[in-house]
Order: sequence, then C-alpha cells, then structure tokens
Amino acid sequence: MVSEAVLDSFLKTQMDSLGLPGLSIAVINNNRIVYHRAIGVTDITTKAPVDDASIFEVASMSKTAFAYFVMKMVDRGVLNLDTPLYRYMPYADIARDERYKLITARMVLCHKTGFPNWRYFEKPDSNLHVKYGDLWLKFTPGTQFAYSGEGYHYLAQVIAFLNHRDIKSLDALYQQEVSVPLGLSHFYFSGNNYISQHKVSGHRNGKSVGRPWPAAFPTQDSSWFGAAGGLNTEATDYARFLIGMMEHKGIKKSTLDEMLKTQVTLDKDNDITKEEGETAWGLGVGIMPTPYGIAYEHGGNNGDFQSGYLYIKDEKSGYVFLTNCDKGGEFNKRLKAFLLNGK
Repeated sequence: MVSEAVLDSFLKTQMDSLGLPGLSIAVINNNRIVYHRAIGVTDITTKAPVDDASIFEVASMSKTAFAYFVMKMVDRGVLNLDTPLYRYMPYADIARDERYKLITARMVLCHKTGFPNWRYFEKPDSNLHVKYGDLWLKFTPGTQFAYSGEGYHYLAQVIAFLNHRDIKSLDALYQQEVSVPLGLSHFYFSGNNYISQHKVSGHRNGKSVGRPWPAAFPTQDSSWFGAAGGLNTEATDYARFLIGMMEHKGIKKSTLDEMLKTQVTLDKDNDITKEEGETAWGLGVGIMPTPYGIAYEHGGNNGDFQSGYLYIKDEKSGYVFLTNCDKGGEFNKRLKAFLLNGK
C-alpha cells in the first residue's frame, strides 16, 4: 500500500496532465476504505469545489451493482438464472424474432444475449432491414459475447414485473434490498432531490456539457431505473458496496461464487481484452489475472462521466474512482499501472 502523500502527489499530477475537472476516489485494503479523496471542481465554469457530498454518474459500473441485486432475487427464488426470460415476461420489442426466447438472466449478465449495446446508438447490418429504433439480434443468443446494455434494460423490466413494479418504481425496491442493508447513503438508480442538489456537471472536450441525465432511449428520463448505466453515487459508497458484495453480505456465498465465476472466456482479439485486460466475464463483472491474484473490474463511460473499479479478492484490496469528464479511461490505465506495478 502506497502512502497517502505519494497517492496525493500521483492524483495531482494526473489531474493536471489529463485535465480532470473533478474526481471521487476510494482505495480499499483488507476490506476497509483506507484512502478517500473528493477533489477538483464540479464545473469548470463555476469552479465550485467537489466535496464528499458530490454525486457522480458511475456509468457502466452500474451493471455490477444491478447484477448483485439480480443475484439476491436468485437467492430468494424469485428468478432462475437459466429460465428463459420470456417465460416471466414476454418482450414486445423483439417478439418478431423467436430466437429471443432463448435469452436467460445468465446470458444478460455475461453479455451473450445477441442484442446490440443500444439500439439507438449501434447501426444494424443493412441486410437485416431493421428500422431505426427497433431492437434486433446480432446472433443467436448464447453463442457469442457482445457487450450489451439492452439486455440489462430487459432484465430490469423482468425484475420489476416479478416484484409487481415497473421501471419507474424499481429503485425504491433497490434501496430496500441493497442500499439500506449495505449502509449505502446515496446509491441511486433513479433521480431524486438529493441527486439534483449534489450532482456534478459532466465535461467533454474540456467543456461543461450540462446533460441532465444519461439516456439510451428517446423517452428516457431520470425517473427510469437505469440498470446498465444510471447509477449515481460517490466513491466511498461504491467501495462500501464492493466490500459488502465481496463479503457476500445479503447473498449466499455460493451465489457470489457463481457471480464471480468465469461464464465466458474472451478472445484475445476482443476489444475489451486489448483495451482493458479482461480475459473473461462473470455475471456483471470483468475478470482479469494480475500478479496478486484474480482481479474483478468494470469501467464506465457515459461520455462526459467516466469511471472504474478494480478489486482483488484474495488480497481484499482495490480501488474505485469516478470522474466528471471524458478522460477517465486514460486515468484508469495510469491508476491501475501505478497501484499494481508501482509505475
């Protein structure tokens, strides 16, 4: 574990060189938060300082937090990982393609549904003759890996349906089932007054964007439960979540083991493998070998907010960081190299 002074110096250097406006970061050692900083500015225009109450978008790190929620439902017998989801709730958005009936929760959580990442952002093959805004399948579900937020959106609707809720009231259940038991003060998948008052501004290309909420659908707003990228929080709460999950609080150890087990091995030419180092995927987590043991990790990129975490279970150590700009990916590479390799 590097000293606080050395880490402080590293963060200052990286924020200056990369032009990070704001940063919320927590370091875990022996399953305790041993270092935390909330630094920089919430908006480069106003220069208001980031503080411990500042809220960031975690982007795709939302997927791990949602996967834990799903596994709690599995523990309870509400959902089976391998039961086709259409048996719980048919999905009109893709009903024209019968292959969708193969999709299970397991396939969603390890990205084997065949869905695009997002239908509005990814163009289908022209041979499929798919109208813009329609959902489609890139391949037969279960046969390949393709990272997809669409699958998480479908599964969130299934979880809501099974709990007699909808996508706009699911966060209340999440608070009850996850945030409160794990002692997470501000860990929200839907908008509320606290977020509105404390959320920092996102930045792209050195300018404040002012986007109110991450949206993958034209009709999406802050009332939706954003399973794939809508979680808003700060680094210490996300670190507490990671510690609680890895200590299998709220779920059986066997369920956690299933979540962290390799579900799909990534090809060495996969973009995620080449860019991030993950060699496999579990349920809501990327898996990467390190000299210190297997690391579980996930990054996040909502454009003007980027984030990352890494946790080595054997060492009970790791980090979480959240930025309010488009330089978080490069920062993650530098932070990972610094903490793992000392350079």
